[in-house]
Amino acid sequence: MSTAAVKRKRALPPEHFLNRELGQLAFNRRVLELAENPKNPLLERLRFLCIVSSNLDEFFEIRVAGLKEQITLGAPSSEPDGIAPGQVFRMVARIAHEIVARQYQLLNSELLPRLAHEGIRFLRRGEWTTAQQDWVRAYFFREVMPLLTPIGLDPAHPFPRVLNKSLNFAVELEGKDAFGRKSGAAIVQAPRVLPRVVKLPPKIAGCPHGFVFLSAVLHANMRELFAGMQVLGSYQFRVTRNSDLFVDEEEVKNLRTALQGELPQRHFGNAVRLEVADNCSDAMTAFLQQQFGLGEEDLYRVPGPVNLVRLMQVPDWVDRPDLMFPRFTPGVPAALVRRADIFEAIRRSDILLHHPFQSFLPVVQYVQQAAVDPAVVAIKQTVYRTGNESVLMDTLIQAARSGKEVTVVVELLARFDEEANINWASRLEQAGAHVVYGVVGHKTHAKMALVVRREDGQLRRYVHVSTGNYHVRTAGLYTDFGLFTCNEQICADVNETFKQLTGLGKASRLHHLWQAPFTLQENVVQAIGEEARAARAGRPARIVAKMNALLEPQTIDALYRASQAGVRIDLIVRGVCALRPGVPGLSENIRVRSILGRFLEHSRVFYFLAGGKERVFMASADWMDRNFFRRVEICVPILDPKLKKRIIAEALRPYLRDNVQAWEMNAEGVYRRRSPGRAQPYSAQQALLAELAQQPAAAG
Repeated sequence: MSTAAVKRKRALPPEHFLNRELGQLAFNRRVLELAENPKNPLLERLRFLCIVSSNLDEFFEIRVAGLKEQITLGAPSSEPDGIAPGQVFRMVARIAHEIVARQYQLLNSELLPRLAHEGIRFLRRGEWTTAQQDWVRAYFFREVMPLLTPIGLDPAHPFPRVLNKSLNFAVELEGKDAFGRKSGAAIVQAPRVLPRVVKLPPKIAGCPHGFVFLSAVLHANMRELFAGMQVLGSYQFRVTRNSDLFVDEEEVKNLRTALQGELPQRHFGNAVRLEVADNCSDAMTAFLQQQFGLGEEDLYRVPGPVNLVRLMQVPDWVDRPDLMFPRFTPGVPAALVRRADIFEAIRRSDILLHHPFQSFLPVVQYVQQAAVDPAVVAIKQTVYRTGNESVLMDTLIQAARSGKEVTVVVELLARFDEEANINWASRLEQAGAHVVYGVVGHKTHAKMALVVRREDGQLRRYVHVSTGNYHVRTAGLYTDFGLFTCNEQICADVNETFKQLTGLGKASRLHHLWQAPFTLQENVVQAIGEEARAARAGRPARIVAKMNALLEPQTIDALYRASQAGVRIDLIVRGVCALRPGVPGLSENIRVRSILGRFLEHSRVFYFLAGGKERVFMASADWMDRNFFRRVEICVPILDPKLKKRIIAEALRPYLRDNVQAWEMNAEGVYRRRSPGRAQPYSAQQALLAELAQQPAAAG
């Protein structure tokens, strides 16, 4: 974080801000409510439960790890709320323990029994039939035992390096081995290639879908690993480590090489959390805590598998569509249905896509057509997250091999996607594409793809800009907007942004785009200020903004001042919000709500009344310090009047009307779920499915 950013935060009263870490945990409480909600399909409830665990993993790996580093260094708070890191950590630990306890209570007392009633059973070791025991034993010897390397703990075998988030077993032993050694403990590490949930044949399981946990397979056969010794107990454990990579970008000469050297160390960072089975003996628990340097607040005893994330695959293994959200076919805009040539369609008018209600396929076709079109001479695209398998990246590789000028800005520091992006960068370079890694110190988070065609002897540019990533899978799970346009000024702005990323020189003044780190925050604050001035002058004023997170202090302060001026402000913030709404004299005109449902809300849309002109923007950026000052982001105005109305009608109004999947936040950061009461139930996501999808899901 820059010194200037810290000064901006400290200049404002800390009591005006909510804590970021507590806000992140509040978000996970809301996700957990989706798992608790009996109106959601049963397998989807299980999936939401797993999402909570996945979110908590990253929260500990990054945010809690950061808190611990601050505590160790004796650093003061770097957040605008001013709460000391030690105090934040204690609050975080208490709430995290509550969330985890509720997760396992829900899993054991409600979800697993309901799944069993539906013929989806997780077979407990103590209840296995003889046939099941025989099958598990055969599976162990065939698939598991050849991969295991038990490590007895003695002077010649110290405690092993335990990988981040891996499944391990601490084993208590009695007796002597073949060499006469007497060791009371051993560690067994489960290889990551092994599935954590094993499906049995229906005849053996006695039900259509029977599963056993890998941990149960190992527990049942642990004595096979220690012949002649007595296994007194074996206990699952899992350690979470600091996973924030450190690469000194100002010192390295080759960022990709430096990152490749750093990635393996992510598995062995400082421990920040220890999860153990609740039957783990006190002595073994204390021993593990000592090995990892963790205290009681870092210890999580759980009545079940130590990694619920691995249950995420179960809904996909079970062919029970009646227990999942109804399937649907994403819609396609009429302009693209009528014309197979996507460039002809874009020349006629700008085209807006609203994912996942509308298909991501046109984005793929846009790049695919560009790759084979003889009139296309150049393609430029940014890559932040795209996955290990990507038809878009394969298409760019083909375009480069066919002789087109292909430039790809690959963000190597996209957290937890670094390895995939390194691999794509290498493959693109081998194909002859120009690969650059953006700007040192600034992640490239802007989503844009520019195509240059030769038409009638002249070059013409087309662009696609988006609020989301070029990732086919997540485009079916996240709500995002994508815009196709050949507007000359917007195309020139996108081209200028690419020039900044690939070359050197001063930042030029752009026609329409607001760009981070140069003008985005300044323009957002200015637009808020203009609404405040209008309100003070007695003119109508209105702000509606939809985003994933709101944390940047100057922007929050501008919203407070606008509220004090009388501007009515609605903020639709999916995740963390540091602004306190509804405080008399400060923010009584601000309402904050969070929408959580079947799809992850990911689009960023900003609306300003602007004296009746209604300025509407879609952006890649949230209103956070990192997005405004440490990333390359773009915020694009919607110039076409029809598309402007569409975004207002699809991104804002339904979400303000939602009384089924909406939570409203009070000044203390506490969320209360909206209830329809006597009103007609209305879900924004369900309404958009009905309106935009070809085969909408039934209401539910």
